Amino acid sequence: MYQFDPQAWLELEAADDWYLQRNPEASVRFLAAVYDALEAIAEWPQRWPKYVFGTRRFILYRFPFSIVYLDEPAVVSIVAVAHNQRRPGYWKDRL
Repeated sequence: MYQFDPQAWLELEAADDWYLQRNPEASVRFLAAVYDALEAIAEWPQRWPKYVFGTRRFILYRFPFSIVYLDEPAVVSIVAVAHNQRRPGYWKDRL
């Protein structure tokens, strides 16, 4: 089980909008990659390496984004859907 920080959800929507405007097929592939990542994270959250500020990070290899999350006992909290060129930790106030 996972839940999104509202700002992380907005990041996901903005990224999808960007792909959708350029190529609807790329949007579908992006959302499928995110969904697959979320399912994998929810199933085995400790599989991906520790990142900054106590988070973990799943890198989407086909797209320049990472899913940053907290592995909490009851739920996986998605902190950011971060473009890999953004400053690491820009989302730390969401913790």
